[in-house]
Amino acid sequence: MRLAIMQPYFFPYLGHFSLIAACDEWIVFDISQYTPKTWMNRNRVLNPAGGSKWVTVPLANGSIRIRAHEAALLDPKAAQRSVLGHLSHYRHAPHYAAVRALVEDVFTDDPSLVRLNARALDAVCSYIGLSFPHRICSELDLSLPPELGPGDWAREICGALGASAYVNPVGGRALFDPASFARRGVALHFLQSETFTYAAGRFGFEPNLSILDALMWNSPEAVLAAVQRYHLSPARADQA
Repeated sequence: MRLAIMQPYFFPYLGHFSLIAACDEWIVFDISQYTPKTWMNRNRVLNPAGGSKWVTVPLANGSIRIRAHEAALLDPKAAQRSVLGHLSHYRHAPHYAAVRALVEDVFTDDPSLVRLNARALDAVCSYIGLSFPHRICSELDLSLPPELGPGDWAREICGALGASAYVNPVGGRALFDPASFARRGVALHFLQSETFTYAAGRFGFEPNLSILDALMWNSPEAVLAAVQRYHLSPARADQA
């Protein structure tokens, strides 16, 4: 079983979904310290004035004093209205209605940020036809060593769940010690996704925006094809 283990980001960029495509099971990593002003409660979309702008989900308790799974929306309904309002300039995009409905549906009365983001990932995957078998880490009752470093969580979770392989975005390569994964019998792989460039109506194309931007301008089939264009590189145990 090949695992991917990532924090629950808010409608992340397309490469995040390439990682989902490359794994057998996804672990929503929500047991570490919450870090404010990260991708967990915000992302970027096109700015009608040019460039990009932030879309943020306000939190009631976003601080370093909590774990990620404790983060809660200040007002789910207000957050829904705000996010939809920040997407209104896409109204002439060919897939605006379908994507707007998708975003509207992921917001419920449940204030959990983690569950909101997990629903969003699930909704996007369902929309484009991508399998998304996943579990939320805080619900697994794993027995993990204390004081783990950034590159150690994945190794220990893979060992606890009996995974044979772990895949991570190539940008995080420096965090991991391939030899320590090999000693646990876990093959370590790094993923490089391809850039997906597309026409954005009267706006200029901006790379690495929220997946919502790609969905607005492209069919689900085109987005799925882009998501599936990635490269996996195995790490050697003698590489540090």
